[in-house]
Amino acid sequence: MNKEKILFIINPISGIGRQRTIEKLIDNKLDTSKYTASIQYTNAAKHAIELGKHAAGNFDIVVAIGGDGTVNEISHGLIGTNTKLAIIPTGSGNGLARFLQIPLNLSAALGVINKGKSKKIDSIEVNDNKFVNIAGIGFDALISHRFAKYGKRGFISYVKIIISELKKFKSKHFSIEIDGKIHAEESFLVTFANSSQFGNNAHISPLSKIDDGLIDVVFFKKFPMLKVPQLTLRLFNRTLDKSKYCKMLRGKEIIFRQAGEILAHIDGEPVTFRDKMHISINPLSLNVIIP
Repeated sequence: MNKEKILFIINPISGIGRQRTIEKLIDNKLDTSKYTASIQYTNAAKHAIELGKHAAGNFDIVVAIGGDGTVNEISHGLIGTNTKLAIIPTGSGNGLARFLQIPLNLSAALGVINKGKSKKIDSIEVNDNKFVNIAGIGFDALISHRFAKYGKRGFISYVKIIISELKKFKSKHFSIEIDGKIHAEESFLVTFANSSQFGNNAHISPLSKIDDGLIDVVFFKKFPMLKVPQLTLRLFNRTLDKSKYCKMLRGKEIIFRQAGEILAHIDGEPVTFRDKMHISINPLSLNVIIP
């Protein structure tokens, strides 16, 4: 039987440093009767995009070792190809890995790869960008931009930034076109979801399915500050869809226009657009290794 070629792409600065042990783990735990392994490291922002593009067609499986930003970059080159994406999560939030129920334990995650089970999932395009998990505008986009400059990674840093910005942030009027129909809401944030969660099991779109050919649009509407504890609980126990402050819609093509600069995030990474975001679904376009 011919062995499959597998490439491990490691982001050496992702998350909280767990990826430092990965080379030893690969040597000890990878099923070498099935796979021939290679390892590459990213050395700059967006480098993983180029590595993923080069690997597509040259490897059977590409393993993203990092957080949602690393997964996003590597998936760019694999979308629409036969090369499969696998994930060993070492990031701060690990939203897509958690959604796909990939273990956070590195050895267990490698065990998932050894089994080699896969499924096809949707991907989403926004202007010239692609993503596989979640994008958004409003408060979560602001947090993403603040977090990128904060210097210290991890869940606690997220919480500190959120608490600081929550006191100052005001809801905005968002007019979003979904499949040709305008929906206007005074909202705290608007999420465009493929999976259900930001990361750390915070489920902003609990009804999302990653292979249904639809983008879930979540308007998290203006709410009184005294409701923050209740809404936070709903965020983590997957009941946010039951809150009167959330409006959830679905569509295949979404357009958001805003004169000038648009602060957004894509899979947790800060991005800036100008004047318009055009968002569309690419059904069953990425093959992913799952438990």
